[in-house]
Amino acid sequence: MKRIALAIILALAGGCAMPHSGTAFKDDVAFLQKHGGVIVLADGPAQVALVPAFQGRVMTSTAEGPDGLSFGWINRDLIASGKTLQHMNPYGGEDRFWMGPEGGQFAIFFAKGAAFDLAHWFTPAAIDTEPFDVAAIGRTSATFRRRIQLANYSGAKFDVDVRRQVRLLPADEAWRKLGLAPAASVRMVAYESVNTITNAGQEAWRKDTGLLSIWILGMFNPSPQATVVIPIKDGPDAELGPAVKDDYFGKVPADRLVVKGGAVYFSADGQCRSKIGIGPKRVKPVMGSYDAANRVLTLVQFTLPPGATDYVNSMWRMQEDPYGGDVANSYNDGPPAPGAKPLGPFYELESSSPAAALAPGESLDHIHRTIHFRGEEADLDAIARKALGVGLKDIASALPRK
Repeated sequence: MKRIALAIILALAGGCAMPHSGTAFKDDVAFLQKHGGVIVLADGPAQVALVPAFQGRVMTSTAEGPDGLSFGWINRDLIASGKTLQHMNPYGGEDRFWMGPEGGQFAIFFAKGAAFDLAHWFTPAAIDTEPFDVAAIGRTSATFRRRIQLANYSGAKFDVDVRRQVRLLPADEAWRKLGLAPAASVRMVAYESVNTITNAGQEAWRKDTGLLSIWILGMFNPSPQATVVIPIKDGPDAELGPAVKDDYFGKVPADRLVVKGGAVYFSADGQCRSKIGIGPKRVKPVMGSYDAANRVLTLVQFTLPPGATDYVNSMWRMQEDPYGGDVANSYNDGPPAPGAKPLGPFYELESSSPAAALAPGESLDHIHRTIHFRGEEADLDAIARKALGVGLKDIASALPRK
């Protein structure tokens, strides 16, 4: 990582951490500072670590102060090596800014005429290795900006102004957004990224030549006892489409994906490269995960505009419906081939904006909010039932454990 003369530690103090088996937040912050620079936003024990060099991404967070469990997955080996990888640099991070679509005739990850396979897949440098500029910093928020240029598989070019603000939410605001009273045993950290893209070019972005979307991805530490939960709308497939798209990298094995009781359950063990998606007619504006080993409940809320149906399609093939994509996704990392090394491992919770049909000067916003909870199971269960519609026992028993 290019060294940045920037280490703003605004409140690395306070809070009593529960026992945990993972990395302490202060250790991740010290590592990031050693290898390039970090901004820490803090409100008491709730703290968030950001790295401008990685597009202003949230690398990790904690609900319990510097000694508390660090929630984000960080690729220490890659960052410490100082190397730049060819296809993608999986530095990690709980909230990173990407743009779609990934595959198809309007892809921005494949060059014109390239085969849709791993050998020809390249993440644009603007959302992979190039830093964002720091526009403003406060005690609980930071703002980043960058002008980027992108080209798609069909040859269309895009000039894009990106503005990204990360805001640590006060606890009372986060509880209010959940519609719950604070639980005595629960420690919580809540933050959101407000992401804005503006058409900075001279031509309108059109469906026939390809549109872009805002795509936010969070990378978290896998566990044999971690399960992703995505509530969905009930109804017949003929009206709402399939409950879940499960063939991004081959069909997900049946013991790793279950749909029942109005929810999708997906393994987050980091042992099988697989991905699922929920379309706009099925999705609700929330998803989450539960790690029973560390008693961590994670919720992600995101912008879901009423009536929006055009979402870019990121499947790695030429597409009959390039705007029939997903709103919410989850990825479970694992070896891409027998005997090969995984990218992480990690698992992801992802959300996307609608396709951005913007005239010159027009903008589109997308908010992605992450909330982590640690506490007693009874209190976490009440939160899960309110936000996800299922309890901890439902989550723990949904998939077979190996």
